[in-house]
Amino acid sequence: MTLSIRVIAPDRTVWDANAEEVILPSSTGQLGILTGHIPLLTALDIGVMRVRIDKDWLPIVLLGGFAEIENNNLTILVNGAEEASEIDIDIAQDNLQKATTILAEAETNKQKIEATQNLRKARARVQAATVINN
Repeated sequence: MTLSIRVIAPDRTVWDANAEEVILPSSTGQLGILTGHIPLLTALDIGVMRVRIDKDWLPIVLLGGFAEIENNNLTILVNGAEEASEIDIDIAQDNLQKATTILAEAETNKQKIEATQNLRKARARVQAATVINN
Protein backbone atom coordinates (compact mmCIF):
# COMPACT_ATOMS: atom_id res chain seq x y z
CA MET A 1 0.00 0.00 0.00
CA THR A 2 1.30 3.47 -0.87
CA LEU A 3 0.49 7.12 -0.35
CA SER A 4 -0.82 9.16 -3.25
CA ILE A 5 1.01 12.50 -3.08
CA ARG A 6 0.27 15.73 -4.91
CA VAL A 7 2.31 18.90 -4.41
CA ILE A 8 0.52 21.88 -5.89
CA ALA A 9 1.94 25.40 -6.23
CA PRO A 10 -0.05 28.38 -7.52
CA ASP A 11 1.45 28.05 -11.00
CA ARG A 12 1.76 24.27 -11.45
CA THR A 13 1.53 20.78 -10.06
CA VAL A 14 5.06 20.20 -8.81
CA TRP A 15 4.78 16.52 -8.04
CA ASP A 16 2.10 13.86 -8.45
CA ALA A 17 3.12 10.28 -7.63
CA ASN A 18 2.94 7.47 -5.11
CA ALA A 19 5.39 6.85 -2.28
CA GLU A 20 5.81 4.74 0.83
CA GLU A 21 6.68 7.54 3.25
CA VAL A 22 6.88 11.32 3.44
CA ILE A 23 8.57 13.62 5.94
CA LEU A 24 7.12 17.13 5.94
CA PRO A 25 8.58 20.37 7.33
CA SER A 26 5.58 21.32 9.46
CA SER A 27 5.37 24.51 11.47
CA THR A 28 5.91 22.46 14.65
CA GLY A 29 8.79 20.30 13.38
CA GLN A 30 9.32 17.33 11.10
CA LEU A 31 6.18 15.27 10.50
CA GLY A 32 6.36 11.71 9.21
CA ILE A 33 3.48 10.33 7.15
CA LEU A 34 3.02 6.62 6.44
CA THR A 35 0.12 4.72 4.91
CA GLY A 36 -2.86 4.49 7.22
CA HIS A 37 -2.13 7.86 8.85
CA ILE A 38 -5.09 9.45 10.61
CA PRO A 39 -6.74 12.39 8.82
CA LEU A 40 -4.74 15.53 9.43
CA LEU A 41 -4.49 19.12 8.26
CA THR A 42 -1.24 20.90 9.12
CA ALA A 43 0.62 24.09 8.31
CA LEU A 44 3.95 23.70 6.54
CA ASP A 45 7.08 25.73 7.05
CA ILE A 46 9.89 26.54 4.64
CA GLY A 47 12.01 23.42 4.42
CA VAL A 48 12.72 20.16 2.68
CA MET A 49 10.05 17.51 2.19
CA ARG A 50 11.51 14.03 1.85
CA VAL A 51 9.66 11.40 -0.15
CA ARG A 52 10.62 7.72 0.03
CA ILE A 53 10.03 5.68 -3.09
CA ASP A 54 11.20 2.10 -2.58
CA LYS A 55 14.53 2.65 -0.79
CA ASP A 56 15.38 6.03 -2.32
CA TRP A 57 14.64 9.44 -0.79
CA LEU A 58 13.68 12.37 -3.01
CA PRO A 59 14.01 15.88 -1.51
CA ILE A 60 11.64 18.67 -2.56
CA VAL A 61 11.97 22.22 -1.25
CA LEU A 62 8.67 23.61 0.05
CA LEU A 63 8.15 27.31 0.65
CA GLY A 64 5.39 27.07 3.23
CA GLY A 65 1.78 26.05 2.82
CA PHE A 66 -0.60 23.38 4.05
CA ALA A 67 -0.85 19.60 3.89
CA GLU A 68 -3.91 17.40 4.21
CA ILE A 69 -3.81 13.63 4.63
CA GLU A 70 -6.92 11.50 4.33
CA ASN A 71 -7.41 7.93 3.12
CA ASN A 72 -3.75 7.64 2.05
CA ASN A 73 -4.08 10.75 -0.13
CA LEU A 74 -1.65 13.52 0.75
CA THR A 75 -2.42 16.88 -0.83
CA ILE A 76 0.15 19.61 -0.30
CA LEU A 77 -0.68 23.19 -1.24
CA VAL A 78 2.42 25.38 -1.19
CA ASN A 79 3.45 28.94 -1.92
CA GLY A 80 6.28 27.54 -4.02
CA ALA A 81 8.26 24.34 -4.46
CA GLU A 82 11.33 23.08 -6.23
CA GLU A 83 12.59 19.57 -6.85
CA ALA A 84 16.18 19.09 -5.73
CA SER A 85 17.17 17.92 -9.20
CA GLU A 86 16.35 21.43 -10.50
CA ILE A 87 18.76 23.13 -8.07
CA ASP A 88 22.33 24.01 -9.05
CA ILE A 89 24.34 23.41 -5.85
CA ASP A 90 26.93 26.10 -6.65
CA ILE A 91 24.30 28.77 -7.23
CA ALA A 92 22.40 27.64 -4.12
CA GLN A 93 25.52 27.91 -1.95
CA ASP A 94 26.32 31.34 -3.41
CA ASN A 95 22.75 32.49 -2.66
CA LEU A 96 23.09 31.17 0.89
CA GLN A 97 26.24 33.23 1.45
CA LYS A 98 24.56 36.32 0.02
CA ALA A 99 21.47 35.79 2.18
CA THR A 100 23.65 35.42 5.28
CA THR A 101 25.43 38.68 4.49
CA ILE A 102 22.19 40.54 3.81
CA LEU A 103 20.75 39.36 7.14
CA ALA A 104 23.87 40.48 8.99
CA GLU A 105 23.57 43.93 7.40
CA ALA A 106 19.80 44.31 7.87
CA GLU A 107 18.88 47.30 9.99
CA THR A 108 15.10 47.66 10.10
CA ASN A 109 12.67 45.03 11.36
CA LYS A 110 11.22 44.69 7.87
CA GLN A 111 14.67 44.09 6.39
CA LYS A 112 15.45 41.52 9.09
CA ILE A 113 12.19 39.63 8.51
CA GLU A 114 12.67 39.55 4.73
CA ALA A 115 16.32 38.58 5.08
CA THR A 116 15.46 35.80 7.52
CA GLN A 117 12.86 34.36 5.12
CA ASN A 118 15.34 34.50 2.25
CA LEU A 119 18.00 32.84 4.40
CA ARG A 120 15.61 30.01 5.31
CA LYS A 121 14.76 29.47 1.63
CA ALA A 122 18.44 29.46 0.69
CA ARG A 123 19.26 26.95 3.45
CA ALA A 124 16.47 24.64 2.30
CA ARG A 125 17.70 24.78 -1.30
CA VAL A 126 21.27 23.95 -0.26
CA GLN A 127 20.07 21.13 1.99
CA ALA A 128 17.99 19.57 -0.80
CA ALA A 129 20.71 19.99 -3.42
CA THR A 130 23.30 18.46 -1.10
CA VAL A 131 21.17 15.35 -0.60
CA ILE A 132 20.67 14.85 -4.33
CA ASN A 133 24.36 15.44 -5.16
CA ASN A 134 25.71 12.92 -2.63
